[in-house]
Amino acid sequence: MLDGFKRSEIKSKGARIVTVVGGSGPPLLLMHGNPFNHLSWHKVAPPLARDFTVVCTDLRGYGDSEKPPGGEDHSGYSFRAMAQDQVEVMAALGFDKFHTAGHDRGARVLHRMCLDHPQKVTRAAILDIIPQHHLLNHVSRQWGTFSWHWFFNIQPYDLPERMMGADPDWFIEKKLAKTKQGLSFFDPAALAEYKRCFRNPETIHAICEDYRATFGIDLEMDTKDFEAGRKIECPVLLLWGATGGVGRNHKPGPAEIWRNYATNIIGAKALPCGHYLSEEAPKETTEALRAFFIAA
Repeated sequence: MLDGFKRSEIKSKGARIVTVVGGSGPPLLLMHGNPFNHLSWHKVAPPLARDFTVVCTDLRGYGDSEKPPGGEDHSGYSFRAMAQDQVEVMAALGFDKFHTAGHDRGARVLHRMCLDHPQKVTRAAILDIIPQHHLLNHVSRQWGTFSWHWFFNIQPYDLPERMMGADPDWFIEKKLAKTKQGLSFFDPAALAEYKRCFRNPETIHAICEDYRATFGIDLEMDTKDFEAGRKIECPVLLLWGATGGVGRNHKPGPAEIWRNYATNIIGAKALPCGHYLSEEAPKETTEALRAFFIAA
């Protein structure tokens, strides 16, 4: 599905990371969300590869990347650990600095990467998230109802693992079909790959560990940074789906919230879609990303 891209596996200090690379030009790292893998960029990565060396990865625990233990505090799946993987992958490919775009969980990894490795990220495109520090300190009935899986995934092992694993195909279809469009915008081959990976009990467990870390060690890090006034300093592009949860469930709007976490927001735009920007609105997503990164 990514013709012209070369697949490899790169070992970071913490995990073996599936990596695909294509194109030429300035390096651009694309990081996916839950419950996907690198194929969530299959409609966007090829056209971007005309102008950039595009790197797509499976985050640790997701897709076919390694699924190390989370540990008692789940720090093995903290956004810090995931960001460190990605920085090491890019270094292994010869890139000390790079542009980055992240969607959903990948955008949260990117937020942490910008704070932990500000010298590495030249430009950051953050797709369809509100910072978890804001979310978890402003829990609303509307958001909690729409994003119920946040509270489900963090329940102690092995309650969510057993329930999702009982019928993983049904669960993933139910979770992804949030709008009247259902699953229509997902390429059948990509959806089949998402399902294949999600059938692995280790993947389900890793996803739960990711969310458990968010409510614990990630929030602790975020709170310290917020109280210290640390923000993303590189140029930031914010994109979100006009009909998705980020576009409808948060007041003030995404751009206003993000100003508390980033100093240099140079673009903020709602796209005509729901949560899954690269799958629902690939043309608009590609155009917005290309314009942002090519302006560097």
